[in-house]
Amino acid sequence: MLCVTSNHKACYGVIQITVASEVFRQSTAFSDLVDSIDVTLNNLKQCITNRQIATKRIKKEELKIKKMILQTRTNVNTHLDKLQEKLLQELGSTSRSCKSEHSKILQKLQSAEDKLTKLREQTLHIKQYSSDIQVFLGTYQGNKTIVRETEFIKNAIWASKDYALKIDINSIIANLSTNVQDYGQIKISENRAKIDFGDLKINQTQIETIVQIPRNICNIQLQLIKKIRISMRPKSAEMNITGCVMLSNGHLLMVNCASKSLIEYTNTGEHIREIPVSGTPFGIAIINPRCIVVSYANTNFLEIMNNITFKVEKKIRFNRSARGLSHENGILYVVSGYASIQVLDLSGRQLETLKIASSSVMNLTTNRDNIFYTDYNSNKVHCCLLSGEELWQFKSDSINNPDGIAVDNNHNVFVLGFESNKLIIIQHDGKESKTLLTDSDGLNGPCAVYYDKEKRTLLICNQDGTVFLYKDV
Repeated sequence: MLCVTSNHKACYGVIQITVASEVFRQSTAFSDLVDSIDVTLNNLKQCITNRQIATKRIKKEELKIKKMILQTRTNVNTHLDKLQEKLLQELGSTSRSCKSEHSKILQKLQSAEDKLTKLREQTLHIKQYSSDIQVFLGTYQGNKTIVRETEFIKNAIWASKDYALKIDINSIIANLSTNVQDYGQIKISENRAKIDFGDLKINQTQIETIVQIPRNICNIQLQLIKKIRISMRPKSAEMNITGCVMLSNGHLLMVNCASKSLIEYTNTGEHIREIPVSGTPFGIAIINPRCIVVSYANTNFLEIMNNITFKVEKKIRFNRSARGLSHENGILYVVSGYASIQVLDLSGRQLETLKIASSSVMNLTTNRDNIFYTDYNSNKVHCCLLSGEELWQFKSDSINNPDGIAVDNNHNVFVLGFESNKLIIIQHDGKESKTLLTDSDGLNGPCAVYYDKEKRTLLICNQDGTVFLYKDV
């Protein structure tokens, strides 16, 4: 009050703090402050989670690079061992060839020596014990022999060669210790972390939320674009769809394990072709606009294919057969083995094995941070981090034998109930769900679903080959 009377005599509407504070507890400003703290704490928790995930990612990358360094050293050593063995074999072969030539000449010269030694003994014997006529004739015959042997020796000596073994070490190998000064270089790319943490406007009546809140599933609806009935060639062929994707050109690609083929359609329903594959296919995932990867239920390998020519570009072998699979940022996640997900890079190198909660998992999908998978027998849907640490489980009477699974841009999860003939969507935190489609919409043994995040389009396949395209609105 002293401040008011001394410095703010001309100000109107000034009241004491004690008076103003009497009703401030119930004021909007105080409520806004509490909301601001909650929003800030929520932002902070997301920032902490983001940094924890980034730290785990660095650890994974360190392990991946370490394995690459060791594998490179092993490959170099193996290659040098092969080159050394090849060179030693060449040395032995060349040396044997030279010694063989020398041996042939020696045999000829030793044979001539034996003949001349024998001729000398015969000549001395004739001189001592034979008549003059015999000495005369023997001398004549001996001269002919010595002339012939001398000519033979000259020819042999003229044809003989001296060999000297030398070696030219490959300049790259010879200068390896001089020219190669480092094993490699560890590089780091720096990008601004994608973390939004803006300034709160405390004085606003309504405080703006900084973190983008994912779309609530209550607002999600599906609009039918096209219903397609897949026709086989020949028509009597069996149908058992187990996987599907939408290619970058808009075409639909379905996996038919019954006919051991992939089936390609346009998004308007025109049949394009059937592509025979190496075994009984089960899962399919897109790697990039040019490549897809296919898993096989009865063979121990995956195949990376060109999605235009469908030629196999890479075959990745497994200890066991593979089922559902997904690709995320150059890494493959594959359901294979007992209660486990195999993590590999695109070269086929095993990065790790994630132990999961069930051995009856058929399908999975991933996004940048999480793995989502369906447990067919327990009717549960699981969400875990890429490291395998489980975040939540979901179980509902709405899904019976959950099969196909996909995730949208807001981390909400689409799940097909194979026996219940339903498509449900699960809230990103695993707490709420909503039924989107039922058997009245044509679902009958639905088993495969794919969500195109750019076009916000949902592809759903019944096991019998009925295909639905929906727009996420």
